Amino acid sequence: MADVDAFTDIPTTTLADLLGREQVMDIGIGPLWEPVPRVAGPAFTVRCPPGDNLMLHAAIHRAGPGSVVVVESGDLDYALAGGNVCAVARRRGITAFVADGVIRDLAEIREMRFPVFARGVIPIPGTKSAARPLNERVRCGGVTVDAGDTVVADEEGVVVVPGARREEILAAARSKLAKEAAESLDDWESAHRTRIAGILADQGYEED
Repeated sequence: MADVDAFTDIPTTTLADLLGREQVMDIGIGPLWEPVPRVAGPAFTVRCPPGDNLMLHAAIHRAGPGSVVVVESGDLDYALAGGNVCAVARRRGITAFVADGVIRDLAEIREMRFPVFARGVIPIPGTKSAARPLNERVRCGGVTVDAGDTVVADEEGVVVVPGARREEILAAARSKLAKEAAESLDDWESAHRTRIAGILADQGYEED
């Protein structure tokens, strides 16, 4: 099985080229502090109904080291987590949070350098009353995420690699990066010019 840690060497742009739009979370979910490191890990999935953060608070005591906790919420009115939750997650070895929602205590989280990818911040905390199953399929940033899928996030965005395609995508990404590294800018420019000229010609565009 492909080592999930190996995906920290793979840019999200490369993975997006290979996987397509449906595996890339929407532009609203991004790093809440910079410069953020690239992170990668198996998804530990959480579902929180609007206004409630109970299951994310439960997840930090259940997710294994190296996990990326992925939260379905969609709520922009109440924070899913704050500084203490992120501090405990970090201490327990959780790699990052990816949340379709908002958090609070950003200054604390930035200072401890715990990676959080979310929709923003708000100072109002959610309640804790709605129990839901953990590690079931969720929808986060427009992408379906199953427990154990590989989540890769960096300053460009968040990409989800389906578990069944992990080895295939890792091998293809490494091959793509090696090919790009071996190509000079002159070679790239020449091939690019030829390709674009061909597309324009097919469109009936005539150069001046």
